[in-house]
Amino acid sequence: MHKKEAWKTYDAAALEELEALSVRYRDFLDQGKTEREVVRYITARAQALGFKTLEEARAAGGVKPGDRIIRSRMGKILMLAVIGTDPMEKGMNMVGAHIDSPRLDVKQNPLYEDGGMAYLDTHYYGGIKKYQWIATPLALHGVIAKKDGTVVPVCFGEDPSEPVLVISDLLIHLSGKQMEKKGSVVIEGEDLNVIVGGKPLEGAKDDEKDAVKKNILKLLKDRYDVEEEDLLSAELEVVPAGHARELGLDASMILAYGQDDRVCAFAQWEAVLQIENPKRTCLALFTDKEEIGSVGATGSESRFFENTVAELMDLAGGYSELALRRALENTCVLSADVTAGFDPIYAGAFEKNNAAFIGSGIGINKYTGSRGKSGSNDANAEYLARVRKCFDEAGVDFQLAELGKVDQGGGGTIAYIVANYGAEVVDCGVALLSMHAPYEVSSKADVYEAMKAYRAFYRTMDR
Repeated sequence: MHKKEAWKTYDAAALEELEALSVRYRDFLDQGKTEREVVRYITARAQALGFKTLEEARAAGGVKPGDRIIRSRMGKILMLAVIGTDPMEKGMNMVGAHIDSPRLDVKQNPLYEDGGMAYLDTHYYGGIKKYQWIATPLALHGVIAKKDGTVVPVCFGEDPSEPVLVISDLLIHLSGKQMEKKGSVVIEGEDLNVIVGGKPLEGAKDDEKDAVKKNILKLLKDRYDVEEEDLLSAELEVVPAGHARELGLDASMILAYGQDDRVCAFAQWEAVLQIENPKRTCLALFTDKEEIGSVGATGSESRFFENTVAELMDLAGGYSELALRRALENTCVLSADVTAGFDPIYAGAFEKNNAAFIGSGIGINKYTGSRGKSGSNDANAEYLARVRKCFDEAGVDFQLAELGKVDQGGGGTIAYIVANYGAEVVDCGVALLSMHAPYEVSSKADVYEAMKAYRAFYRTMDR
């Protein structure tokens, strides 16, 4: 019901806009493979387009309708705001996505040598099928923080002229016992060790201990001016190497790492840029740590959202504790997170009448959670009807869906966290194939419809 192929609704102008959006999306994915990189990407572009920091707004005497404000925290969580003509106490329109993705995090004491090779030890982050990360080209992203306060950015393995990294697999000829294991343990977490070198330090003696490791340390010193001890305070992420690519003989899809949930983050970024002089203040929230429970100072469980709204209300001259509570409760929210696209190869995992289909528009999930809706927000019917009306009036192609069969599994988003303020919220995002795999699949049409949906929500949603 309410499913149609979005491609069939486009005229030449829409197709041109869609393709241009797709080009920008692929660049966004390539430039933002970690949460830090996404924050840097958006911050640089937003400030170039006239967004001011809270400090700049305070120095200018506050905020007024039409002002564009940006605030980030620890380089890993971010909010953009376009100030509306209505007092914030009456509520705002917010779209919130997360910008972290499943990956391998480098441990704090990671570098070791064994069998004539140097390795980085890792700890996987988020829900992954560990075997999918074996024998695939990998890159290293992140930062190394030194005791003198210097923070060194790291990006290795993305330039075509650079080497890549890899985790080795056991050859099929010797893997009889391995192949008898369950998929969840065919590769153990402690075996996700990344090969980073195999050449001893020049001039090392034949019997010199850890000569390959010493050579890697020299390379790190030469390239980044860091010592092994500096890895104690590093945040390094191992991610699939390479660029986002068009998929299919018809180039109708995108194949890339990290589309959960950067596809929705990109769509809301594109949407909020198009908002000028709104009635209600429009917020775009980009959060960290969703894949591990939205915890910590940069996750949705933190007070970042609440504190930023308080700062905005203070700058607008309307802050009080009661006014803040009213503002949060009166806010309309889209939790912009991906949903599972129906995959005919694995049809048994889906209930087809309530599945999202690739290329059929943005997916709305009234509820997520597991089995008996455990951990779900479960949006009110009245709010869902208003969202439907908003999308229909804007010509947005959308579909109602759930995340697989009832007893098959499920998942969670930031929706239930925002709902703690009493705000109306529903999950609304792009359907993906191969979610949480190193390379995920989206439809260009769904990315386009997501941008249109978030733009319509910002422009017309009202309590």
